[in-house]
Amino acid sequence: MSILVVGSVAFDTVETPFGTADDALGGAAIYFSAAASYFSQVNLVGVVGEDFDATQIKFLEGRSVDLRGLETKPGKTFRWGGVYRDDLNERETTFTHLNVFQEFKPTIPEAYRNSEYIFLANIAPELQLDVLNQVQSPKLVALDTMNFWIEGSLPALKEVLKKVDVLTINDSEAKLLTGESNQIKAARAIQAMGPKVLIIKKGEHGALLLFEDLSFFSAPAFPLESLYDPTGAGDTFAGGFMGYLAKCDDLSAESFKQALVAGSTMASFCVEKFSLERLKDLSAEEIRTRVQNFWKMTNFNPEGKGFQF
Repeated sequence: MSILVVGSVAFDTVETPFGTADDALGGAAIYFSAAASYFSQVNLVGVVGEDFDATQIKFLEGRSVDLRGLETKPGKTFRWGGVYRDDLNERETTFTHLNVFQEFKPTIPEAYRNSEYIFLANIAPELQLDVLNQVQSPKLVALDTMNFWIEGSLPALKEVLKKVDVLTINDSEAKLLTGESNQIKAARAIQAMGPKVLIIKKGEHGALLLFEDLSFFSAPAFPLESLYDPTGAGDTFAGGFMGYLAKCDDLSAESFKQALVAGSTMASFCVEKFSLERLKDLSAEEIRTRVQNFWKMTNFNPEGKGFQF
């Protein structure tokens, strides 16, 4: 099954306690596509400037990512800079130059309009609505957002949420959107807005998946010895999650749980190097082994020998 992703393509300048990367390939659409392409075919819609070196994304073309929706406009590509200190869950934005992304108005190519799975990356809710008006009866629509849109474009965000099946959001954004600090109450409030499946991202503490009946499933963050750069981890998570669902084309609760682990697995690879370096050349065996380690890490038998209560 094919996935349509609409979002940013950028150059990132990042500093962490473990090094720096200048003008490194980034952006939500790129991180998402790099992860999802290990599972499914991806159709990418975004915009770059005349300064963009297309050879940087050649690796995506070799992994079933269709780039016909990537427009080149006069001007410079979106650039972002950030610094991570000792706490890698917190970052300071040092600059944001939207450049051609400021006037981005997604036009979905005719060949993409029947994509079965849609991921609306972190762009203005008005643009997300416009994308949904251009596509034809997708099986599943997932959306990402952030504090900026919750605070500045809430009416439009609520409109697009009515049309969305899955919302990915972090715990502070869930609180801001609903006014509820309790995650279960926040989930109930968000599901009343439209999305019946909610993923609350919790950084180094993993992710929580909540269903319409408020049953839930949690996946931890994979413990790593080497963690260099958390930039793009959330979009990589979304790529693994949506890529897995599209691959199995099954929207049962069990598939969603497996997709959450797939997303967490891909995000764990992303942070091991700067930019997309770790995501460029993963092997199927590496992914399979880490998924198996997730299973070993989280599985236990309450009836097993030695478990007492």
